[in-house]
Amino acid sequence: MSGTQPVSSLTSNSMKGEKYEVEEIEAAVNNDLSWADRDNAHDLDRHPGFWGRFLKKNPSPEFLADVAKMNATELDPVQVKRIERKVDLLIIPALSICYMFYYVDKTTLSYAAIFGIKKDLNLGKSEYSWLSSLFYFGWVAWALPTNLLMQKFPLNKYLAINIFFWGVLLMAQAASRNFTELAVLRILSGAAEATADPAFVLITATWYTRAQQPTRIGYWYMANGFGIALGGLFGYGIGHIQSHLPSWKWEFIIIGTLCTLWSVFLFIFVPGSPYHTHWFTRPERLVIVSRKRADQNVADNRRWNASQAIEGFIDPKTYLFFLFGFTANVPNGGTSNFGTLIVQGFGFNTLQTTLMQIPYGVIISFIIGLAIYINYKLPPGYRTLLMAATNVPTVAGFAMMAWAGGKAPRLIGYWMTGASNATFVLGLSLLSGNVGGQTKKAIASAAVFLGVATGNIVGPFLFKDSEAPHYQTGVIGCMISRALEIVIILILRYMFLWQNKRRDRAVAEGRVEYDDIATALEDTSDWKNPAFRYIT
Repeated sequence: MSGTQPVSSLTSNSMKGEKYEVEEIEAAVNNDLSWADRDNAHDLDRHPGFWGRFLKKNPSPEFLADVAKMNATELDPVQVKRIERKVDLLIIPALSICYMFYYVDKTTLSYAAIFGIKKDLNLGKSEYSWLSSLFYFGWVAWALPTNLLMQKFPLNKYLAINIFFWGVLLMAQAASRNFTELAVLRILSGAAEATADPAFVLITATWYTRAQQPTRIGYWYMANGFGIALGGLFGYGIGHIQSHLPSWKWEFIIIGTLCTLWSVFLFIFVPGSPYHTHWFTRPERLVIVSRKRADQNVADNRRWNASQAIEGFIDPKTYLFFLFGFTANVPNGGTSNFGTLIVQGFGFNTLQTTLMQIPYGVIISFIIGLAIYINYKLPPGYRTLLMAATNVPTVAGFAMMAWAGGKAPRLIGYWMTGASNATFVLGLSLLSGNVGGQTKKAIASAAVFLGVATGNIVGPFLFKDSEAPHYQTGVIGCMISRALEIVIILILRYMFLWQNKRRDRAVAEGRVEYDDIATALEDTSDWKNPAFRYIT
C-alpha cells in the first residue's frame, strides 16, 4: 500500500483546523526555496491566437513539476503562516466588499418599496412580487452558463466585469417609468449577479485549504450582515435627501455608482490565481499550492471534461445540493424583499424601519463569526451537525413572527431568522470541499445556485398582499422551508459518512491502493479519486 498517509505533518495538522505548534515539528523543514526562484520559468500554458490571451491559463507542466517536488518535502510552518497572512490581506477584504455590495444591491428593491416605488410606478397587487422573482428568472437562465464561463476565463476579471454590469443596471432602474421597464432591468440584473456566489466560493477554494475554507468563507460572508446594516444606514440617509427625485431613485443611483467604481478596483488589483501573480514571488506561489496537497482537489483546469459533467449529473449529492440551495432561499426570497414591509407592519414608520435593519445585520455578522469559531474549535466530523444546529434559531424566529403577540417578540423573532446565514456559510464550504474535479465542481456549483435562484423565485409569492402587513402564509412557509433544510443537511451527512467508511474499508482490506502525492495534482473527480475523503 502506498500513499495512504499524508506526505506532510503540516498538511495533516491543517486538516484538523490548522492546530499545530511550530516547536512540535521534528523533521527538517524546507526553509531554502531558492531553487524555485527562477525568472525564466514558464508557469502558465500558452494559448495561441488573439482570443487565447483572454482565456484562463492552466498551470504549466513545469509549474506542477515544481509543486510535486515541493510536495515531497515538509513546508516551514512559519513561512506558510506568513504567506497565508499575505493571502488573507489580499483576498478576504476584496471578497468582503464584493459581498457587501452584492447584498445591498439585492435589497434595493425592498427599500424602494418603503420609499414609494409601488405608488410612483402604479404597481398592481402582484407586480411587486413579480419584480422580486423576475430578478431570479435572470439568475436561473444564466446560472449554468456563468459557471461554465468561470471555468474558461480568469475569475477575478470575469467577476469584475459582472459587478460592473450590476452597477450599470442598478443605476438604469432609477430611470424606470413602469412595471415593464423595471421588470426587464431586474431580469438582466439577476443574470449579472448569478456569477457572484459561485465566483466567491471558487476564489476561496483556489487560495485556501479545505480546512481553512469554512473560516474564510465566513469572513467574507459576514459582510452580508454588514451589508444589511449598511443598507439600513443608506436607507436612512437617502430618506433625508431633499430633491425633486424620489428617494427610491437615489437608492438605485447611489448603490449602482458605488458598485461600478468597485468593479474597476477589483479588475486591476485582485489576482486571478496563485499560478501567476506579481503579488507573490514564485516560491511563495508554489507554497500556496503545495500547502493544499492533502485536499486531493488542487488542480485548476479550464478544459471541459465530459466524463466529469456526466458524473455531476448522475451524482445524488448534486440534487441534494440543489435542494439545500432551494430550501435555504425560499425564506431569503421572502425576507429580502418583504422584510422591510414586515417590520414596518410591526408598527414602525419608514425611517424607523430602515434603522431596524442595522441590529439585524449586526446579529447576522455576530452569528456567522460565532459559527466559524465553533467550527474551528470542533474536531473533524461535526460541520454538518453544526449547520443543522445553527438553523434551529431560524425556525424558532419564524414561529415567533407568526404567532407571538406584541411588537418586541415579533421583532426579536425577525432578527433571529438571520442565524440561517451561518448555516449557508458552512454549506458553501461543503460545496467547495466535497466535490472533486473542476468541471464537476462547476456542475455542482450551478446546482446549488440554481436552487438558490429557484427558492428566491418561489419565496416572494408566499407573501400575499391580502395578508399585509403580517403576511402569515409567507412567514409560516419560510419556517417550513427552514425545517426541511435541516432534513437535507442530515441526509448529506449520512451520504458523506457512508462514502468515507466504504472507502476506508476498501483500503483496510487491500482492495484499493493509491499514491496521494500523484492524485493531489490531478484534475480528478471525487468519485474517481480513491484518496478523496468527504468533509462531514
